[in-house]
Amino acid sequence: MLSQTAVADDGGPTVGNDGTCEGSMVSVTLCAQDPGSPGGGGGNRPGPAGGSGTGASSGPKCTYEKADPQPPPENLAWPGRNPGDGAIYRVVCDDLRIGVVWLPNGAAPPAAAVDPEVLAQRAVDAMKLKGPAVASPRPAGRYTVGVPVWMWVNQEPSIRYGPVSESVTAGAVTVSATARVTSIRWSMGDGTTVTCHGPGTAYTPGMGMKESPDCGHLYARTSANRARERFTVSATSTWRIDWTVNGGAGGQLTETRSTQMQIPVRELQAVGR
Repeated sequence: MLSQTAVADDGGPTVGNDGTCEGSMVSVTLCAQDPGSPGGGGGNRPGPAGGSGTGASSGPKCTYEKADPQPPPENLAWPGRNPGDGAIYRVVCDDLRIGVVWLPNGAAPPAAAVDPEVLAQRAVDAMKLKGPAVASPRPAGRYTVGVPVWMWVNQEPSIRYGPVSESVTAGAVTVSATARVTSIRWSMGDGTTVTCHGPGTAYTPGMGMKESPDCGHLYARTSANRARERFTVSATSTWRIDWTVNGGAGGQLTETRSTQMQIPVRELQAVGR
């Protein structure tokens, strides 16, 4: 059943006896498609999606918002159509922007399909992913030219390394997504970058002057000529998001998040006789 949720400046549209939106619809108007009453109370009269009008629909609840202003006639949204014969509407299903649709004057909105990738992105947004929880290097640390720097990150909380999982449902479509960090790209501030495929190895005093086995850097010059005499180090994690639709096939998305810090790099001073 279509229900009027906003009224145009000219007093329209109205909901006609056949369940369609009528009137010239000059202003932005919303017509809500109620999936629980596809044909209203009129027996077997076809519903908005062309159904039989009996039973309940499992589709999402959608609203159609008339674009104001309308796109110009040469816009691709008007292929082969006379602008006076209808209008362009933005489609929102279960609070998700689905796309746009052209509707002839007086026509009922069609059933809208939910794009699973839109739901997947919404799941990613709900994860609130953050940049790496950098354990080393630290702003309070002391680093020296020619002495190996070990880089590593904490894997907790999971929103900084993964795995993180979320599910989002719209109508009969449920998308489940899981995000994991696959690599961290370190920009060391001296013009070099290091890509590490893992959290890195934590340094212990017993390691002495050894280099990190999987994620390290050796500074060749000091940070004396930089702002505050520090290098700006940036750690950017790449997140791979695997998602499925109703437990079946799905796809992948990629996101990046960064963390920055400033560290001092000094030079050993030799004391002569």
